[in-house]
Amino acid sequence: MPYSSGTRLPGEMASKLGHISVIESPWVQSLVEDFESAEFNSEEEATEIWQEFDANNILPLRNIWAVDGSFVAVKTSGKPQKEVSFVKTALLTVDRLKLEKIDKEHPHPLLMQDILRDSAIFHATVFPLKNVRTSLGSNYDAIRNIVNDSLKVDDNGVFYETLKWLSYRKWDTTEFNSPGFECPHCHFKNDKGLPFDADQGNCEDCDKPIFLTDMIGFHLDMDEDSAPDSVASAYMLVMEHLMLFTPIRLLWSHSDQNIISETLFIKDGPLTLRSQYSKLIPNIRAFIQHAKNIKRPLHIIGQEKSGAFFDHLASIVQTVAPHDRGEKLSFAPLTHDYVRRQVYRSPDLSNPYGKRTNWGEKLFVKIDPGTYMVLNVPTGIYVDDGSFPLATDLIGLDRILATLPEIVSSKFEGALFPVELANGVASMSSYPSAKILERFLDGR
Repeated sequence: MPYSSGTRLPGEMASKLGHISVIESPWVQSLVEDFESAEFNSEEEATEIWQEFDANNILPLRNIWAVDGSFVAVKTSGKPQKEVSFVKTALLTVDRLKLEKIDKEHPHPLLMQDILRDSAIFHATVFPLKNVRTSLGSNYDAIRNIVNDSLKVDDNGVFYETLKWLSYRKWDTTEFNSPGFECPHCHFKNDKGLPFDADQGNCEDCDKPIFLTDMIGFHLDMDEDSAPDSVASAYMLVMEHLMLFTPIRLLWSHSDQNIISETLFIKDGPLTLRSQYSKLIPNIRAFIQHAKNIKRPLHIIGQEKSGAFFDHLASIVQTVAPHDRGEKLSFAPLTHDYVRRQVYRSPDLSNPYGKRTNWGEKLFVKIDPGTYMVLNVPTGIYVDDGSFPLATDLIGLDRILATLPEIVSSKFEGALFPVELANGVASMSSYPSAKILERFLDGR
C-alpha cells in the first residue's frame, strides 16, 4: 500500500514493473493466454433465473406507506472539537389513486402539495459523540437516556409502543419476555430479558436500572466519554423499522381486517438489522409468518439503491427482457446458492446467508428497458436451503409486482415515488444544513 499525498509532499508512486516476475508462473501464463476464452460463462445462470410477469387479473394495492431516514455528523471548528450527530426519519402515506394523477416527469406542485398534506410525520433527535457533556452524566449515559426519551416523545410514544409490540410479541396470546441483552452497567448477560410489557427493570447482577431500549444494544458501540457516528446510523435504521411497523401494528388491530393486506409498506434500504441490533429479527419473522398462516398477508418491500446486489444487477440487466417499452415486466428471485456463487462469489459459509440479520429475501425487478431495481421481500421464517426462495415463497409477490409500475418515478433511475417523497421529508443535506447546525452547536 503506497503512502498517499499530503499537503506538502506528493504521494508514493506504484511500481510499473513489479508484476513482471509474476508471469513466470505457468499457471499465470495459462491465465493470460486463455483470458479471452468464453468457455466459462457465469452470466448464463444470471439470465436463466428471470421470469416474465403477467399482471392480468391482478389488482394493484391501493394504500402505500413509505419510510426513510438520514443523519449528519456535525463538528465545530474550535478546540477541542465538539461533535454531535443529528438523526431524522420520516413516515409518509400516499393514496395510489392520487399518485396516478401526477405527471411522473413534471409533477405539478399543487397536486404534490395535495398529496403531502397531513400525510407525513417525522422523528428527530441528536446524540453527543465527542467532547460534549451534560451535567446529568457521562456521554455514555446521555446517549442511553436520549434514546429512551426520544422514542417516547413523538405522538404520545407511538413508536415506543411499537418497540414493545415487537419485543414482547404482543400480537400473540402468550406473554413473552423481551429478547435477552447485556447490562449497560456491568455487562452481565441477562438471557431472560425483561418481563412482559416492562418499560424497565433492574440488572440481576448489579441491581442498577436498565431500560427496554438498552435491549437494542446501542451501549455496545460506545465508550464512556465518546461514541462513533455508527451509533447515529444504527439509531436511524432501528427507527426506520419502528416507523414502518407502527402503521402495521395499528392496522393489525383495525376493525377492517382486510385493510392491512391492501397496503404496500416500503422501506428505503434492505430489510436488515446487523450485529447486536438483529435481536428483533426473530420476532419480526415470527409476526410475518403468523400473518401468513392466518391468511392476512403483509406486502412489504425494501429497496436497495447501491451495494453488491445493485452492482450485480447493473452488470446483467441489459441482457434480460424487457428490451422495449410495452413488453411485460420481468423479475428474478435470488436463491441463497445464487447469492453465494454470483453476488458474493464465496464458498459455503459456516453461518447460513442472512439467517441472523435479514428478514427479507432478494429480488431483481426490471420494469422497462431503463427501470430496474433491487428489492427485499419477506418470506416469514428463515429456511436454510440453498435453493430457497422460489417466487411462490415471497409473500404477496404478484400484487407487489402489479403495483410497482404505478408508483415508478421518472425523476431518478429506478426510483419509486413514495420513497422519493419520504426522502424529501427525512433528508438533511451536508450543506447548508450542516453549516446551520454547526453554528447552532457553536452558539452563534
